[in-house]
Formats: sequence, structure tokens, C-alpha cells
Amino acid sequence: MIFSVLSVLAAALLVVVDQLIKRWAVLVLQPAGAITLLPGIVELRYYLNDGMAFSMLAGKQTLLIGMTSIMLVCVLLLLLLRKMGTWERVAWTLILGGGIGNLIDRILNGVVVDYINLLFMNFAVFNFADICITCGVALLVLWILYDSYKNDRAEKLARLQDEKADGTD
Repeated sequence: MIFSVLSVLAAALLVVVDQLIKRWAVLVLQPAGAITLLPGIVELRYYLNDGMAFSMLAGKQTLLIGMTSIMLVCVLLLLLLRKMGTWERVAWTLILGGGIGNLIDRILNGVVVDYINLLFMNFAVFNFADICITCGVALLVLWILYDSYKNDRAEKLARLQDEKADGTD
């Protein structure tokens, strides 16, 4: 239970960090438009996104809020009720924190504040919450692949031991 509480607190901290950065973006970036961090590589640019990743489902705020809310409640219940390893827990915590951060924007403003713009490639402008979600999903995929590999290997070892015990090589 302690890990469940720590996960929720960590997600809350991610939400606070996300909202503070977005507040800074509104106060500083909106009037400035853009601030170059690394010329030709990355800039901070104030951008309002009324969709999800790459502006998909743009303008469909009710749908996005509803779907996101349901998914985040499921993630929260997963974190509170399911026993899981550290890496899986970290992954779901990142997804929860990032998802709530963007959901707050959608509910309060009808749009999500984005501000990280990669200049060296054609890519969507994104934010800290998006990074949390993406890292969480990537970590979850890696954990699933590793867990699957580990289970397959354990099954193969068990079969080999059974074969040796039966005397068939």
C-alpha cells in the first residue's frame, strides 16, 4: 500500500511541475513568442493545442476529456490495487502524472499549452506532460518485452529440467 501512495504522490508532483512550467510559458513565452535554446535545434515556443498528439481529434474537447478521464481513473485504480514491480509502477506513475497535467489544461482552458519545439525535424510542439506520458509508455513497453522474455526463458528452463528429470535428453 505504501508504494501505491508514493506513486500517487509522485504523480501529483509531476502535475505540479507541469502546471508551473505551463504557467511560466503563459507569462513569459506568450508575450515573447519564442526563445531559442539551441539555434537550429530547439526553441521554446508558446503554442495552444486543441487536439491530442499531432493535433489529432482537434476541437473534440468533450471526447478528449471523457476518454482521458476514464483512462486516468483506470490507471489510478491499477496503481492503487495491483501489485507490480518498480519499473511498471514508475511507467504508470509517469503516464498518470502527464495525463492529469494535460487534462487540467483541457478542462480549464479548452486547450493544452505546449512549448517545446524541435527545429531540426518536422515534429509537433510538445510539453513536459507529453514527455512524462511518452517516457511512461516507452518504459511500459520495455518492461512488457523484458517480462515476456524472462517468462519465456523460465518456461524453457523448466521444460529442460523436466526433460532431464524424465531421463530424456
